[in-house]
Amino acid sequence: MDYSVIAKAYSRIEATRKRLEMTEILVELFKITPPNILDKVIYLTQGKLAPDFTGIELGLSHTLVHEALYEAFRVDKKLIESWWISGGDTGKVALKAMETKKQTSLFQEQLSVNFIFETMMNIAKASGSGSQEYKIKLLALLFHNSSTKNEIQYLGRLASGKMRLGIADMTIVDALAQTFGQKEDKGKVENAYNICSDLGKVANTLAADGIDGLDLIELEAGTPLRAMLCERLPGIPEIIEKLGKCSFEYKYDGLRVQAHIWQADEGQNIQLYTRQLENVTAQFPDVVESMRGAFAGKECILDGECVPVDINTGEMLPFQEVSHRRGRKTELDSAIKDYPVAVFFFDCLFLDGRELVNIPYPNRRERLASCIKTSDNVLISNSLITDDPDEAESFFQRSLDDGCEGIIAKSIGEESFYRAGSRGWQWVKFKRDYKSELNDTVDLAIIGGFAGKGRRAGTYGALLMATYNHETDTFESVTKLGSGFNDEMLASFSSMLDEHKVKKMPIRVKSKMIPDYWFEPVVVMEVKGAEITLSPIHTCGLDEIRKGNGLAIRFPRFIGLREDKGPEDATTTEEMVSLYNLQLKKLE
Repeated sequence: MDYSVIAKAYSRIEATRKRLEMTEILVELFKITPPNILDKVIYLTQGKLAPDFTGIELGLSHTLVHEALYEAFRVDKKLIESWWISGGDTGKVALKAMETKKQTSLFQEQLSVNFIFETMMNIAKASGSGSQEYKIKLLALLFHNSSTKNEIQYLGRLASGKMRLGIADMTIVDALAQTFGQKEDKGKVENAYNICSDLGKVANTLAADGIDGLDLIELEAGTPLRAMLCERLPGIPEIIEKLGKCSFEYKYDGLRVQAHIWQADEGQNIQLYTRQLENVTAQFPDVVESMRGAFAGKECILDGECVPVDINTGEMLPFQEVSHRRGRKTELDSAIKDYPVAVFFFDCLFLDGRELVNIPYPNRRERLASCIKTSDNVLISNSLITDDPDEAESFFQRSLDDGCEGIIAKSIGEESFYRAGSRGWQWVKFKRDYKSELNDTVDLAIIGGFAGKGRRAGTYGALLMATYNHETDTFESVTKLGSGFNDEMLASFSSMLDEHKVKKMPIRVKSKMIPDYWFEPVVVMEVKGAEITLSPIHTCGLDEIRKGNGLAIRFPRFIGLREDKGPEDATTTEEMVSLYNLQLKKLE
């Protein structure tokens, strides 16, 4: 299949802001794609070469892309750099470089999807001495053989890992359901994706065996599933009214991890994955070693939380302490010593060849207790089963005294299954300060920035923040954040945000407020505010409470970066509407 075919589809997708139209274009593309390369087309559309958990990353620095463009077209390097500075889009830079070259080569070859995929894979896997030159040579070859504007533009973006199409995973799920079944089959496709976290695998299964073939996708150790998430309620009485007798558990302030253990040729294999499916095994060798002695079985998938511990007092510390370890490739021994962690497991999803996600929660806890021998740094979460509000309140206060964020209540009924990738009323969180307005924190995605003034001149003075609307797959503005940043944080804004800067409002963003700069919603921050109010200038929950009004957070303050969360993990618009209604209820 010629790459020009899918590049043309990308151009049509980028030209619309309508999700339904995007889905229709994807359906057309998938229907004409040969089944044996459907997975590759999907990965390329996502701007990647493999599922996130494989660790295969393509994103190249813009400097390397510029070198490849120079090799392909011999355009002045300073000119290439000026294009980049003015736009920050590697696709547009590549297009200008092609249009500027003096003549058309007589030795261009047709670019096929397979050739591009294999070449990009070779680039991603290249390492060691001479790897930079090798990558430039391969990428220059692809640029040289590009024969259309669409091809060169999307190859440039693919090289940087930023396709800028505005397509989220759920849009691809919709398109796959409509390609191989009906709209009503979306649930089955999404469930299969939640289990294997691999849209390429889901597509291949559909192409080979149809909708019914999705039943063949099962859990296996070494392949992370998407995490189950919580709803929230304002108090313990409301939780008990909703769930009845339930399991209350500590809500630890750490890094959510999924631990996979299985037997391989080289012996026991242990891998740790975050909620974003990032493999962080190398950052926690102490946890891996402790688990070797703690696990009594052959293979498993466990859900838990890595929690930082004060080396002097043994007390649990805030999540930010764990983040010191992340991304540290050198001096890891020092990081382990300075930032020790304990892992608290709270669920067992797979054990010795048997899937456990479709059995009640109490039975999963029994399996967890049977396979883990606890130690000082491998433990099982504290829990209490009750329907007594006073008992639950005492447990909640004890969790705060022990350094936790609060508690999570979990259904123990016959249908208390683990719903991978879903947020539902099986699990309900209750954190400290839920009892007064918005003293709880929310997680918001950055969608815009405002030029700094006075002491903040030369950087960003405030940020436009958004909630995530799961129903429309969009990000909706909810507040302008300018408080809580220290000088170090302000200085880091340029390096953290500039790579996500775009010239116009991103396709997946809805905002009436126009910032000085737009950003693709990638970076997530934890924010604390005083209250939620109606607002005519924000789009979060627009028209849901009052016609012409959305919701806004008053007096927001930056708490910290949420490096463990992707944009789709931000606080949802539905949650904000719910919190606003709870405020009104408390005032009645």
